[in-house]
Amino acid sequence: MSMSINRVNEPAARQTARILGGSRARSNAAPVAGAANSSAAHGTPIIDVRAAHKIYPGDASGVAHALKGVSLSINDNEFFTLLGPSGCGKTTLLRLLAGFEEPSSGEILLAGEPVHALPPYRRPVNTVFQHYALFPNMTVAQNIAFGLRMLKRSPVDIKGRVVEMLALVKMEKFADRHANQLSGGQQQRIALARALAPQPRVLLLDEPLSALDLKLRQAMRLELKSLQEKTGITFVFVTHDQEEALAMSDRIAVMSEGLVQQIGTPEDIYDRPATRFVADFIGENNMLAGHVTERGAGFVRVAVPEVGEFVAAPHDDYAVGDAVTVAIRPERLAFATGSVSVGPRIKGEIAATVYLGTDTACHVRLGNGQRIVVRDMTGGCHAGRSQIGQPVWLDVAVNAVNLLRG
Repeated sequence: MSMSINRVNEPAARQTARILGGSRARSNAAPVAGAANSSAAHGTPIIDVRAAHKIYPGDASGVAHALKGVSLSINDNEFFTLLGPSGCGKTTLLRLLAGFEEPSSGEILLAGEPVHALPPYRRPVNTVFQHYALFPNMTVAQNIAFGLRMLKRSPVDIKGRVVEMLALVKMEKFADRHANQLSGGQQQRIALARALAPQPRVLLLDEPLSALDLKLRQAMRLELKSLQEKTGITFVFVTHDQEEALAMSDRIAVMSEGLVQQIGTPEDIYDRPATRFVADFIGENNMLAGHVTERGAGFVRVAVPEVGEFVAAPHDDYAVGDAVTVAIRPERLAFATGSVSVGPRIKGEIAATVYLGTDTACHVRLGNGQRIVVRDMTGGCHAGRSQIGQPVWLDVAVNAVNLLRG
């Protein structure tokens, strides 16, 4: 396989200038705080990945196919997350965007221009790594100024930009400190400021929160999203943490085994998973095997042997007899409290309860022997339904059910 090549004879410098046009105009026009208002709205692609494959030499058994024909578009000014487990190909894709590696085949475009001929330092892209890579022999201000000096900006411009970046990440008082005098969260802010200082069109972030403790990670999520909105720069964020992705992203690409399983908003990914992998990887889902028994106007009825019937509003074209998986989030199930039901009811018995503080995870054994989980926010499960073996009825609303193929 060979990579598609356009303008192969064009000098790299001229190609760089054309791609950089948007970021240079932005840097000459307005300070960072106003950049979001002057930038193009969501919907304009800044990155296009077209049928990208990445193959590494393998062991005696063959080759390692890290990316298998990945195609996606990322919009200008978007916070876009590549989400998936270890080994899914998300970091490989990030390295292709940065220019650290080239695709085995396929094409990558930045602002509509192929970038195969551009080395990393000529791409309008900066990267924040997991371990920040700050220079220990430099002060905070010198770290932020480093990239600007490499770009041969004037001393006046560098000084002004450093002051601006320190204010952006709220680190004005730390300009003269060295990196080893900073906490983990402070080091991350400086790494972000250094990467943002040259005003790249795209900022790549390779699991930058993974080294921080839980409370600091949660605080930094808000700061990262705020920085992206203030600067108007496209952020491409890599993580295996579902909560991070759901909390910060405009859109998410869920990856598995070198393939993109689904691209959508956090709400799309969580509420309407497109594949069994997405349903299983994102959050918690109860999955029951069944088959379609009726297809009506705007609804599908599904029978699960020894459990009961479910009704769903389908997002696909199902026919009677099709094998399907019923997927229901634990928080979308409710214990029946009266004779009136908003949808089908299924019977089970309490198998276990786990008190979690904010809610209780009630494990219910169904008629087919399978266990499902109900997240009870009322405390009723923990207080009154904790007797193992006690029979219960569960209400299942139509909008609680997702159907998946197979």
